[in-house]
Amino acid sequence: MVKLVGFDVDGCMTDGSISYDSNANEIKTFNVKDGLGIVTLNKMGIKTAIITGRESKIVENRAKELHISYLYQGVKKKLEKLDEILEKEGIRYSEVAYIGDDINDTPILKRVGYSFAPSDACIYAKEVAKIVLKRGGGKGAVREMIEILLKQCDLKERFIKHWV
Repeated sequence: MVKLVGFDVDGCMTDGSISYDSNANEIKTFNVKDGLGIVTLNKMGIKTAIITGRESKIVENRAKELHISYLYQGVKKKLEKLDEILEKEGIRYSEVAYIGDDINDTPILKRVGYSFAPSDACIYAKEVAKIVLKRGGGKGAVREMIEILLKQCDLKERFIKHWV
């Protein structure tokens, strides 16, 4: 059973593009279907975490909007942050799902019970992830991961009941 779902941001929750307007304000685009999936996980009592290598006010705002349980930005060694969460929550690696798209995500992808990489992830992430998704980062990959988890953990009906 999954108790924590973790996400990298750039390349998973977004397509990995970073745009700037003429005032040097950063712009990121998120998928609304991914967001509904994450919000519903939280409603189901499943903890959520963002562990990302970059820092962005946009990500902080998105995490608040989605009620993400844990937000860690500017992280060099992501597995160490995951370890902190697991110790605090009393969760085992086998109860964790994580989506990552690049080499800095591979230590987590190798350890967790449910590991996913978007279709456009780097080869290193694809080689260690248990499931390579059909969708790319920012194009519904997070939602696809959530739907696979719901099926694997027999949680589909519980998920749907929050909205119908």
